[in-house]
Amino acid sequence: MSEVVEETGGTARRRPARERLLEAAARRFYAEGVSATGIDTITDQAGVAKKSLYNNFASKADLVRAYLEARHEEWLGLYRVRLDQAQDARGRVLAVFDAYVDHAEFEYEQGFRGCGLLNIAAELPAGHEGRVAVRRYKEDVEALLAGHLEELLPGRPEQVRATSEHLAFLLEGAMVRSGLEGGSARVRRARALAADLLEKL
Repeated sequence: MSEVVEETGGTARRRPARERLLEAAARRFYAEGVSATGIDTITDQAGVAKKSLYNNFASKADLVRAYLEARHEEWLGLYRVRLDQAQDARGRVLAVFDAYVDHAEFEYEQGFRGCGLLNIAAELPAGHEGRVAVRRYKEDVEALLAGHLEELLPGRPEQVRATSEHLAFLLEGAMVRSGLEGGSARVRRARALAADLLEKL
């Protein structure tokens, strides 16, 4: 893998070009979108030659695919931390919401603009592999909710399915509103609504 040298406090350390490119792409794609972000902008911010990009990614579409995967993995990391802190099945359901709150409260260059995955999907045409990937990641989140709900509702698969769908809709709707408003307030409200629903199960 190609590498670049980054100066930090007078000392040089080597970082993989792929890592630098993904970081730059993540900043620009989230702040400005895929269509508005050119390859030159990404390579300039990453501090690498254009050749390095194509040594690591077959195309811009390949870079977008890698960004979507990295964004989902980033969220999964936040979720796993929250999951470790959960005390019971209800807490494990709410860990999904807490991880979304955590993601919304990152320090974004131009503020929080909603779900990075959905933002990208909105730019892509129907049937595009990127949209398929985003759908799969969203289905993964709903499956996590369903898995935790199965602990609360053993032997009640229809209620698990309906409740996990309800919570997923609540969560995604809150993310859209939070993105429009530029903060985590709506996701926090969605968590409170979810907690109230869980208490009534």
